[in-house]
Parts: sequence; C-alpha cells; structure tokens
Amino acid sequence: MRVMGGQSSASAPARLLPWTGTGGRPCYLVGSGTGYVARRADEVEEIQLDMAYELLGHAEGLLAGTDATAPQLHFLASRLSESLEQVQRIAESRGSRLEAALAEARPQVNSDTRP
Repeated sequence: MRVMGGQSSASAPARLLPWTGTGGRPCYLVGSGTGYVARRADEVEEIQLDMAYELLGHAEGLLAGTDATAPQLHFLASRLSESLEQVQRIAESRGSRLEAALAEARPQVNSDTRP
C-alpha cells in the first residue's frame, strides 16, 4: 500500500503520527488504526497535550511577573514553539481522521440512480 500526501491507496486515510522521522519528515500509520502503533500514538498525543497545558500554566506564571530574564523568556518561547508544533500536528491528524469518518458516514450518491 503506497502513501501519497498523507493518503493511502486504500480507502482509509493514513494517520499522521505525533512524531517525526529522519530529518523531521512526517510519519504515517497505514492500516486499521487499532493496533499497537495506533495505541502508542494515542498515548504520545495525550502526553504532548498534557505538557502543552502545563507549559501554558508556567508561561502564565512567568509572564505575570516583571522579573523574567531574557534567557528565561527565550527558553519559554522555544518550548512554546515546540509545543505548538506538536499540538498543530495532533490537530491535523485528528482533523484528517474526522473528515474521513464523516465522508464514510455520508450516503454515497450513485449517478445511475439519479432521476
């Protein structure tokens, strides 16, 4: 089965995984989405989202004061950027899977049955 642009040659789309491969290239899961790799991807997504919430809380606390140093702010901005990339990848993956599920649920219109 070949993956092209995040879509597999089968009817189900390939799932964008929450990690990257060599050189930062996206990784995809092709298949039913119910096996070990899918479960591991779900766990990693949950961890990444939890970390994003914790980071936002830390940012709120650091930015509430006036004594944050330039290195602290640089570090915070770097971590926020990394976190946002992860959350964006999760949103893209889940959005694609939602679109596929909705498309599958829609009744198919057959041109032969139109009046």
